Amino acid sequence: MTTPARATKPSLLDRLYQWPTVLLTLTAIFWAGNALSSRLAVGHISPFLLVFLRWVMVLAVLWPLYGNQVRAHWGDIRPKLGSITLMAVLGFTGFNALFYTAGHYTSAINIGILQGSIPVAVLAGAFLMFGTRATLVQIVGVLITSIGVIVVATQGAPLSILDIGLNRGDVAMLAACVFYAFYTLALRNRPEMPGIAFFTLLALISAVTSLPLLVLEAATIGLQMPTLQGWLVTLFVAVFPSCLAQLFFLRGVDLIGPSRAGVFVNLVPVFAAILAVLLINEPFAAFHAVALVFVIGGIWLAQRAQR
Repeated sequence: MTTPARATKPSLLDRLYQWPTVLLTLTAIFWAGNALSSRLAVGHISPFLLVFLRWVMVLAVLWPLYGNQVRAHWGDIRPKLGSITLMAVLGFTGFNALFYTAGHYTSAINIGILQGSIPVAVLAGAFLMFGTRATLVQIVGVLITSIGVIVVATQGAPLSILDIGLNRGDVAMLAACVFYAFYTLALRNRPEMPGIAFFTLLALISAVTSLPLLVLEAATIGLQMPTLQGWLVTLFVAVFPSCLAQLFFLRGVDLIGPSRAGVFVNLVPVFAAILAVLLINEPFAAFHAVALVFVIGGIWLAQRAQR
């Protein structure tokens, strides 16, 4: 008589991959670190070179491991190649180009708080693209979050939004958030393939589509080759915000959907503010506190409505 085999106990990583709250919270922490990186990169590596190198690094690790999976799913990829390329251009290449450009003109705290506008754009985009209607509570949550974004974008003087003189870094960051919101919504229709293989494909497209930006930067303002600090920043963003955060976010979207996953982005301002004050001594003004109250209040209302 044979003894039945014991069920294999799930590993810690397997259990983590079934826990969307932890995955998406870690994503927010890594993205908050990216806000600091955008400031730490200034003077040590030019922004478009940083975008290019981060995706080359990610691709150098992932393609040897998962390139075969990408080729194996080519039949699923080919009909959607145009939309997948657009996802990579908006969510990875364009978002990061604007993100690191913003770091030259605004603070890490501002960048982190302005990322709180992504869930607002996701809810609006879900209605425009899929007809998904928001509840009254969700709309109120979005409006509250929007107030927080306006407060930080205008440095505590909301009426100045009527003027033209907004910080160009804040404007670039808001545009980046719109790009990432469309990427988040487009994940709903991604090909049926493992998340890690899909991310490898996006990294390949992002590395290729960042080349024109690199050429443009070289021809206009010139490339600033990385110093030691520039290489360390590039390595950090390649491993954490670029690779782990994107994989965790993809898994979170698979588990709970893009709208609920997108709401967790509102945790980025909290972590970004804490890290910026502790690690790079950025000043925390009263309007930052007001903005955080509005942003966190918005996430709380929106999350309750979705539950």
